[in-house]
Amino acid sequence: METQNKIVLVTGGSRGLGKNAAIHLAKKGLNVILTYQSKKADADETVKELQEIGVNVAALQLDVANCKSFDNFFKEVKSLLKSVFNADKFDYLVNNAGIGIHASFAETTEEQFDTLVNIQFKGAFFLTQKALPLINDGGGIINVSSGLARFALQGYAAYASMKGAMETLTKYQAKELGARGINVNIVAPGAIETDFGGGAVRDNEGLNKMIASQTALGRVGLPDDIGPVVAFLCTEEARWINAQRIEASGGMFI
Repeated sequence: METQNKIVLVTGGSRGLGKNAAIHLAKKGLNVILTYQSKKADADETVKELQEIGVNVAALQLDVANCKSFDNFFKEVKSLLKSVFNADKFDYLVNNAGIGIHASFAETTEEQFDTLVNIQFKGAFFLTQKALPLINDGGGIINVSSGLARFALQGYAAYASMKGAMETLTKYQAKELGARGINVNIVAPGAIETDFGGGAVRDNEGLNKMIASQTALGRVGLPDDIGPVVAFLCTEEARWINAQRIEASGGMFI
């Protein structure tokens, strides 16, 4: 398999959509470095699952909100690449780590806003910048947006604004990194049943039904609807897809 030695760095890869993406990457024969913020047990469990699929995998702690930690983080990545993967660089970066904060525009605090900026936009901006020397030419970057950047649901003004910023950044990254053969795309999931945002979409029956009724395919999304899309973008087959926003929402609010 030609992807056998390719390596993907997935932030927030220990659970939720990041874990699902990591599993589908492994099924395609790609090796994975995943990051976790605090839940080491979850990360270890995910590492074990991926190893059982038959790829090389390692986990590293990373707080994407703390840009000052990135230099040290990439020193660790460098030594991991040598010790676990027998490589100097990796091929794909998936900027998946994120949190959701639900607050109306009128009630969003500066602290909530700063938290979202630091994790969803500033963190992804500078983490990718610091990663550039370690990404192989001909590799790729996959950012993560949200359907909420296209349609508006009350309570997500700050969160969706950061995702809109990531969508614009994706185009600039694609433009400026094209000379290195690096393609950059952004995946925008619709509402998905995970523990994201306190698990509201999964656990709140009324909300679940409302979303399903507004989705062309008649149900709420599952992690397995998103992970394979991310994994596909980390393959040679997707090499000519560039600077694109790919919404995977089952046709929400169309």
